[in-house]
Amino acid sequence: MSSFKAFRTFNEDGKVSNRVVDMTVDQLDPGEVVIRTLASSINFKDALSATGKGRIIRRFPCNGGIDGAGVVESSTDPAFKAGDQVICTSYDVGVAHDGGYAGRMRVPAAWVVKMPAGLDAYEAMALGTAGFTAGLAVVRMEANGLKPANGPVIVSGATGGVGSIAVDILAGLGYHVVALTGKEAETDYLSEIGAREVMLRSSLNLEKLKPLDKATWAGAVDNLGGDVLSWMASTMQVGGPIACIGLAASHTFNTTVMPFILRGVTLCGVDSVNCPMPQRTEVWQRLATDMKPRHLAAMTRTIDFANLPGAFDAFINGAVRGRTVVRIA
Repeated sequence: MSSFKAFRTFNEDGKVSNRVVDMTVDQLDPGEVVIRTLASSINFKDALSATGKGRIIRRFPCNGGIDGAGVVESSTDPAFKAGDQVICTSYDVGVAHDGGYAGRMRVPAAWVVKMPAGLDAYEAMALGTAGFTAGLAVVRMEANGLKPANGPVIVSGATGGVGSIAVDILAGLGYHVVALTGKEAETDYLSEIGAREVMLRSSLNLEKLKPLDKATWAGAVDNLGGDVLSWMASTMQVGGPIACIGLAASHTFNTTVMPFILRGVTLCGVDSVNCPMPQRTEVWQRLATDMKPRHLAAMTRTIDFANLPGAFDAFINGAVRGRTVVRIA
């Protein structure tokens, strides 16, 4: 049986470490579908896993990478056949089941999505969990009444992977997008990917938040949590949905019931890990069609598998914008 390279994470004597190892398919976690991995990506969650700064991996050792895309090599499930192009993200991938940082993945068929027409493996990983999360956020907001005619939509953490793709998707659908960022130097980048306005976090007074402030936003995508989410809730228009995606600033926030009972604001939790397969497939189909970002190449860089070990610190330090694809094969 031929071997392949895998970026494997260990916990040895209480210390998290990584190294590239040789593996064979029979050493991988069980599953009905074996995928020859062509590409993966780096998400903030991957950086937390690899550096040990977050308790992300639940079982050691484990091949990292919560995303993977490639070609089916073999399958015992009739839903998939050799040669099918597929995507596998979420569920336990890369956290409790060997993930995408390896030449092969072996996963349950129930976790696998057939590649929609309009995407290839590299584009699918330029989207990855970040893009899927952004797409799911838009779908959740649309289901709660968001339309371009309703008014401006604000996106926090706009230079990150989820934020960048959310800006691009919303702009492509005809929304007036306001990008909220702490990085003034990225104003031109945000404008290039579709933001009509760029707002700096330093312009906000987050120390004196009102229960209800000026009704401004028809919708909001929040990657930060904390005081920014509290401010968003207080400044939503009547009926406006907020897609709650991340906790880059804090896992807590303080608000009152007033935005929800006096303006009918909806707080939409976005859970990309446990999203049911029918909706997961729908979102991927839309990411390949009407929600496909128009500037995906501009916001994406590609690194080789060999450069993976040195790539994570930049994510932890907030020094990365957009998306990073990992070329596996």
